[in-house]
Amino acid sequence: MDAEGQENHLKAYGITYWVLTKQQKVQWLLNYRGGSFLLPDGETIRKECQIRGVSFEVLSDGQAEAILDEISSPSQNQDAVILEKAPKIAVYSPKDNQPWDDAVTMVLTYAEIPYVTLYDEEVLDDKLALYDWLHLHHEDFTGQFGKFYGSFRAAPWYIEGKRLAEERALKLGFQKVSDEKSAVAEKIRRYVIGGGFMFAMCSATDSFDIALAAKGVDICEPMFDGDPSEANYQGKLDFSRTFAFTNFTLERNPLRYEFSSIDMTAKRKIPKESDYFSLMEFSAKWDPVPTMLTQNHTTLVKGFMGQTTSFVRGEVKPTVMVLGESKLNGEARYLHGIQGKGFFTFYGGHDPEDYQHRVGDPKTELELHPTSPGYRLILNNVLFPAARKKKQKT
Repeated sequence: MDAEGQENHLKAYGITYWVLTKQQKVQWLLNYRGGSFLLPDGETIRKECQIRGVSFEVLSDGQAEAILDEISSPSQNQDAVILEKAPKIAVYSPKDNQPWDDAVTMVLTYAEIPYVTLYDEEVLDDKLALYDWLHLHHEDFTGQFGKFYGSFRAAPWYIEGKRLAEERALKLGFQKVSDEKSAVAEKIRRYVIGGGFMFAMCSATDSFDIALAAKGVDICEPMFDGDPSEANYQGKLDFSRTFAFTNFTLERNPLRYEFSSIDMTAKRKIPKESDYFSLMEFSAKWDPVPTMLTQNHTTLVKGFMGQTTSFVRGEVKPTVMVLGESKLNGEARYLHGIQGKGFFTFYGGHDPEDYQHRVGDPKTELELHPTSPGYRLILNNVLFPAARKKKQKT
């Protein structure tokens, strides 16, 4: 899985997932040749790699043991993690067509990793318990319809989307979309605390935390929910309920395409050609979780924009790990944390291979980007729940 040895990094994750579905275990060699996978040998697996265009090397038992011995040396910042079960994948995404694409569903499809789509009805009906891993599609959990009002309130897709959301809320027993989304966010919060893994990108990151902090507080203006926002709602936020962010200030202007001070999009002054972020280095033997999530064939990843592009470092909770940052202006791009028995990852930006993806733009063709480092980070998260849990030392 290094830069020189692998022709299709993204489909290699799909091969690994496919092997796990055959009840065969895989070893993920952390920090060894870009985070390579040690698969059991067999003609069926070799043929599948050839069909999907995935590069592989055949090793003798002696060669494999030599590699594992090298990795286990205390002098090497490497480790071998056993992957033992294919996680059940769910994507939280609306059933109606949206005027944008989602990076996670695109890469899951390209890598041939199966997933199930669910939305508010299933979440409120406690169907999340059936899945190990949940992705939050480009979403607004605050009930402000993506803060698209300023630019798109006359667009047919915005009008229809608002109508459908209001109908859905009433059908589910809520008078307001904001109340229904708050209930959904709370269900997802409990899913993670109970042991689930949640992965969010773009506006699903900060809007999710805002919804948690604003539980029971009306932060929506009349064009969103039909009545004025609550007086002094900023002072009523409860940051103890959030996953990643604290002490942020909400954006009060309904015409501004922004949720809060968390996002760096309007603050950053980085030219496109200089927009990169660095992956942090962790101890593979002592910190296997962040090491798994940062496996790549490069430590420097191209930046990309989104409604929520990156995060203000000063508003990231000290208990949350920063996995990737832009050193030019100190912004956090890639976060990971623990909630109860579960885990979450927040990844800023919309599409790792489309620098400034706009509403209505055509989707990215991943056939043109089979070695994308930015998309690899997504797939690291997909395989993470497959890792064997280490027993706690007593």
